[in-house]
Amino acid sequence: MATIDTVTLEVADTTAAHRFYTEAFGPDTPLRLRASHAPTDGFRGFILALTVSQPADVDRLASAALAAGATSLKPVTKSFWGYGAVIQAPDGTIWKIATSAKKNTGPATGTIDEFVILLGVDDMAATKRFYTARGLTVSKSFSRMYAEFDAGSGPVKLALYRRRALAKDVGVPPEGTGSHRLLIGGGATPCTDPDGFAWEPVSQTVAP
Repeated sequence: MATIDTVTLEVADTTAAHRFYTEAFGPDTPLRLRASHAPTDGFRGFILALTVSQPADVDRLASAALAAGATSLKPVTKSFWGYGAVIQAPDGTIWKIATSAKKNTGPATGTIDEFVILLGVDDMAATKRFYTARGLTVSKSFSRMYAEFDAGSGPVKLALYRRRALAKDVGVPPEGTGSHRLLIGGGATPCTDPDGFAWEPVSQTVAP
């Protein structure tokens, strides 16, 4: 699992979800969809983040997502770290769209620079050990609050955040039960991390 090649969301209606994500973020993301009615309630323990180069691109992607049917959890705003917004897709997935830049350098392009999975974890040390033992390299780490792994040649970056802190960051209660509704595509064999997030070989993922 040295790289992540795909991210599969389990959704109730794949046709509607495919329409939403195409309209919101375009057709060229490593996102896959799979039909599921597995019970889930409240915070699913993860968010997906899109990093872009400037505020105009945050505005463009956030506006497109809202127009396609997303709900705003945090409107676009400046902060000490940059500029960003948090939205929730109709299927329930929470997305953060952000840039570290505070000023535009040109017109919006809609280009996504990084696609990041942020997993909410209960024991940072244990989960970090799980992933380093399976070939991922830590590129950033801040005590027991946050860790980020090198994406290598893969299109998706993985990061870990304390669950309660992650929920607070996106403006939702931390409580949640049931399925994560997320499958991470990478590696040769299936596995499940200490927080219940499942990995599967890329050959098993299903394109929308």
